[in-house]
Amino acid sequence: MNFLRGVMGGQAAGPQPSGAETIQKLCDRVASSTLLEDRRDAVRALKSLSKKYRMEVGTQAMDHLINILQTDRSDSEILGYALDTLYNIICNDEEEEQACDSASRSVGGTELFLLQWQDVCVIIFEFDFHVRWPGVKLLTALLKNQCVQVQGIILVSPMGVSRLMDLLADSREVIRNDGLLLLQQLTKSNAAIQKIVAFENAFERLLDIITEEGSSDGGIVVEDCLLLLVNLLKNNSSNQNFFKEGSYIQRMKPWFEVGDDNSGWSAQKVTNLHLMLQLVRVMVSPVNSPGATASCQKSMYQCGLLQQLCTILMATGVPADILTETINTVSEVIRGSQVNQDYFASVNAPSNPPRPAIVVLLMSMVNERQPFVLRCAVLYCFQCFLYKNQKGQGEIVATLLPSTIDANSISAGQLLCGGLFSVDSLSNWCAAVALAHALQDNLTQKEQLLRVQLATSLGKPPVSLLQQCTNILSQGDKIVRRGSKVQTRVGLLMLLCTWINNCPIAVTHFLHNQENVPFLTAQISENLGEDERLVQGLCALLLGICIYYNDNSLENYTKEKLKQLIEKRIGKENFVEKLGFITKHELYSRAAQKPQPVFPSPEQMLFDHEFTKLVKELEGVITKAVHKSSEDEKKEEEVKKTLEQHDNIVTQYKELIREQDAQIQELKEQVASMSSQNEQMQTTVTQQLAQIQQHKDQYNILKLKLGKENQNQSNSQGDSSQVNGLQTEELTQLREEVEELRKQHPSPPPDTILSQVESQSAEINQMKTERQELLRRAEAGEEAKSLSESRAELEQQLASATSTVAILQTEQAKLQTEVQESKKELINVRKENYDRKVLLTIFFL
Repeated sequence: MNFLRGVMGGQAAGPQPSGAETIQKLCDRVASSTLLEDRRDAVRALKSLSKKYRMEVGTQAMDHLINILQTDRSDSEILGYALDTLYNIICNDEEEEQACDSASRSVGGTELFLLQWQDVCVIIFEFDFHVRWPGVKLLTALLKNQCVQVQGIILVSPMGVSRLMDLLADSREVIRNDGLLLLQQLTKSNAAIQKIVAFENAFERLLDIITEEGSSDGGIVVEDCLLLLVNLLKNNSSNQNFFKEGSYIQRMKPWFEVGDDNSGWSAQKVTNLHLMLQLVRVMVSPVNSPGATASCQKSMYQCGLLQQLCTILMATGVPADILTETINTVSEVIRGSQVNQDYFASVNAPSNPPRPAIVVLLMSMVNERQPFVLRCAVLYCFQCFLYKNQKGQGEIVATLLPSTIDANSISAGQLLCGGLFSVDSLSNWCAAVALAHALQDNLTQKEQLLRVQLATSLGKPPVSLLQQCTNILSQGDKIVRRGSKVQTRVGLLMLLCTWINNCPIAVTHFLHNQENVPFLTAQISENLGEDERLVQGLCALLLGICIYYNDNSLENYTKEKLKQLIEKRIGKENFVEKLGFITKHELYSRAAQKPQPVFPSPEQMLFDHEFTKLVKELEGVITKAVHKSSEDEKKEEEVKKTLEQHDNIVTQYKELIREQDAQIQELKEQVASMSSQNEQMQTTVTQQLAQIQQHKDQYNILKLKLGKENQNQSNSQGDSSQVNGLQTEELTQLREEVEELRKQHPSPPPDTILSQVESQSAEINQMKTERQELLRRAEAGEEAKSLSESRAELEQQLASATSTVAILQTEQAKLQTEVQESKKELINVRKENYDRKVLLTIFFL
């Protein structure tokens, strides 16, 4: 009846149930109802109460809601209600932070129970909108409250990160956008998850979304994508390298294309461009490895990104905060990269007449009307332009030299001098630090700057820049009152310390002014207030440099006399104590952390990052130099000379050993070459010996054949001679006899003549027969003759081959002799090296 009255709107008798009682009843219904509809209604009611009664629902219904996630996965509606309720319990939105702070503390223990993957896996695998969207929100809230635990669970889950990456490809924008928020929380401070997300093609997807949403003109989705990209790349060298190798830097260039009309930028566009510039700086940050930074700087120049940033730098109408961040970004893109620094030096501002971008920026730096953060950014840009850039340093110092000053144009050097001696202490400090960077680790420019002359007033001779800087510190006129501020004096002292450091000529010029040393000793010995302690420490550092790099060229200010002066006027212990004031200053450690000058207010701008390195390097050596006596210095100099001699000897021996090693290597190569030639010759000799043996065998066979035919050959030769004789001489004789018979018997009887003819015919026939036989035998004789000629030729070849073998054997013996000599020489050289090493060891012992 009470239930019907509640439904019909009637008032129930008795007191109304409290919120905790209602929640308890709903929890009982969730636990005991067999019908799915009843449980669904109860969970929906818990959802409606979960925002107002967050603690009560969290403490009473948590277990029941988790049980719903496990048992009722077939019904997307009840799952959605349960996930929404859990989200309301543990959410910690900024606008509700105060309301749910106590609830978050109260349910902190139950969250650990909730972080069981089998309980929330439905968040990842279900595609239904009613389940997926509240699941994504719940998991995001869990990551905000218990980030490390949830990251660990997702990291060990099979395909966990991959399933979450699918949220970026969801066609429903609300899920994709909330998926971006989830991945932002998931990738915070976890390099392993960052790498997995990156290799799940996150860069490609995020850049596609940014392009689809309109790049810098896009909305909050672009901002979320950029925040996720920053998470993936910041302090993660693996992802940075993957981003560069994937040619994603080239896809950043269109982000910075700005038109001629830059007025009326929306707040969202300003935020987007801030994050885009921050993303560029992440890739070229000075904290990255030098190799990775240089590679990214090269890619940014090649794809035109640096050129695009310089266009924004010189554009008009760009908001001041965007301009400041662009200057900082350009600074780190060019820092330490010679190619990028050279390009930046060639950029001109669109003015009439055109002026170099460096000059335009320096004008802003020394202008006290410009915003403080902008002036700091310009100083950082100038420092990065000169970082490891001796060419740029020379160009800046050259604008101060008398031979290069152009009265018709404003140069960087003129602006720095103007800032150095202006009435604005911040301009003094910035100009002093900028000029110090033009001298950093550059002895040539330190000496060149000594030539700079300044015209202080009409009718007075010009003074050097070094003397003018010291005059500001030591003289008691208007300049002192302008430079009496701590910031101005700290800047000038840093410039002077950088200038004369490791430059004996500059030290001599500084000591040549008779007022400098008394001023420094007076400053160090006085008991001044807390604000002046830093100035005292810097004065001690300057005087210590004058001692350490003193070449004793000035008789009144040699090393020994300066140390005696410190001992009498200041005291060694007091001097060292004042020197230690620098590193003990609270702003020293802040400046030493990173190169970019970031200060909350102009008054705290006292130290430069590079100068902190110089102090760290010099403090110890100056302390030792002050405490050393003259005898110790003489001994040290003698030891140095001895060590130098030893070093020279060792260097000579090293060079000799290197030469001998080179000779040994050359001999080894010659031996190897000769060995290979010897092997080839041996192979050739073996082949020729085989051919000779073959020729010998052929010769023996022919010899046997000729042995059998020698007798026939002799007979055939005799017969052949007879045949030839008969053929010529006997026939001639017969003809003569016939002629004589004719003369004796002019007309014999016919019968006689007939008989003589017949007899002569018979004789002639017989002679023809014998002649044919003799011709046959003569042909056999010619065959024998050819055989004899072949035999002679074979004998000649055999003799030639024998002589070749003799020559090769002679060369082989000669090569073997040379190999033996090379081996002996190698053994002698090794023995000589060993003896030298033994001598060196004994020498140093």
